[in-house]
Amino acid sequence: VISLALLIYLGYKAWSIVLLAPILALLAAILTAIVTGGEFHVLATYTEVFMTNMAGYVKSYFPFFLLGAIFGTVMDQSGSAMAIADFIFDKLGKGKEALAVVLACAVITYGGVSLFVAAFAIYPIGAVLFRKAGIPKRFLPGCIALGAFTFTMTALPGSPEIQNTIPMKYFGTDVFAAPVLGIIAALIMFIGGMIWLTTRIKHALAKGEGYGDHPNETLAQIDHSNLPSFGTAIIPVIAVIVVNFVLSKVVFVAANADKYAYLEGKPYNTELSHVAGTWALVIALIVGILLVVIFNAKRFKKGIVETLKEGVSGSFLAVMNTASEVGYGNVVKTLAGYEILAHAMLALSAGNPLVGGAISTSVLAGVTGSASGGMSIALASFADTFSKQAEAMGISHQVLHRVVAVASGGMDTLPHNGAVITLLAVTGMTHKESYVDIGMNTVIIPLISCVVIIILGSIGIC
Repeated sequence: VISLALLIYLGYKAWSIVLLAPILALLAAILTAIVTGGEFHVLATYTEVFMTNMAGYVKSYFPFFLLGAIFGTVMDQSGSAMAIADFIFDKLGKGKEALAVVLACAVITYGGVSLFVAAFAIYPIGAVLFRKAGIPKRFLPGCIALGAFTFTMTALPGSPEIQNTIPMKYFGTDVFAAPVLGIIAALIMFIGGMIWLTTRIKHALAKGEGYGDHPNETLAQIDHSNLPSFGTAIIPVIAVIVVNFVLSKVVFVAANADKYAYLEGKPYNTELSHVAGTWALVIALIVGILLVVIFNAKRFKKGIVETLKEGVSGSFLAVMNTASEVGYGNVVKTLAGYEILAHAMLALSAGNPLVGGAISTSVLAGVTGSASGGMSIALASFADTFSKQAEAMGISHQVLHRVVAVASGGMDTLPHNGAVITLLAVTGMTHKESYVDIGMNTVIIPLISCVVIIILGSIGIC
């Protein structure tokens, strides 16, 4: 608890997670050894537990971070992300500024653009719209968070975000798992979030509150004259979704397993169901990147090579932050206190794998401050147990996939979450000013949606 409190506080103060995670993981282990009177070996814990699990996470998921970051960067630098945002803002018109921000973020993140890129890309135009309409700026982070951090990240079937890809490895599913439940969860998050935001904005406007005084705000002038058309901008996004669907549902399927029998031998020692989802998404993102480059070759001010390098560099910090949180969580997992926590989580599930998956994933996402980090630790610990329970109860692994994915997007965005801290820094807001709206949209409402799909999934809806 002391270690976690420090992680939350120092993360809130914008310390580097890559630096904090190993130090505070070892602190937790040292304190446990002191309290229990047991032995503790600092170097062995660091190299064999922290670093081993950190490296394992990078090995499994770096392709998604790398290609996702490159795709996001080329969408941003080519003006494609801004062209999509402009189209949505123009079509919705005055009085729909909050909805426009949410939808703009949702479209580009569902297409594979990183939520961090979405925050940087949408904030400037969102701020201009809010200022013109007199809407308090403190609501802008909540709007961006609803569009980028919630339903497109964990619920909508087909999302290429990392939170929707991790369960594939454990359950042999794909990113389109349990589409009905995913759409239901997405609607609850979207509608619930919009009701919350519009109600709060109306009350603020009724009290005479305006955009606010923000003397340190520096909004760069955006050149809209050289942006691609909406059609040109949206084609790569659609391509990622369509190619991923075709490969997942038609090409890399059990009916074609004989063509991939070589996977079961050395040096691969795996099977098609374990890699099909990864292969489909990797190819889809590559196709998306190529289309953006082909359509916008002359729009990259820094040049294509420099833009690609920027995307690669951006992927390193993202994957290392998350991998460090996974290393932290796995050190905690070796401690006596974790056994108490694990037994408590399993006891609360009462033998229901959907409840167990949701509780363990959400709690560990809260501990690590990372949806993907918490999910990875939870599934590494309990996936086999949940799979066997699901089979015994006749519950589809697709349902398990969707419940775990949605649950990961609940307690992950507590105040120490890196995405929350980055979003507030980008928008120039503070936790005091904007976290109530961020927390409602990214913690409370997603947890409600998770409860609903657990109930529906338990009666066979998928």
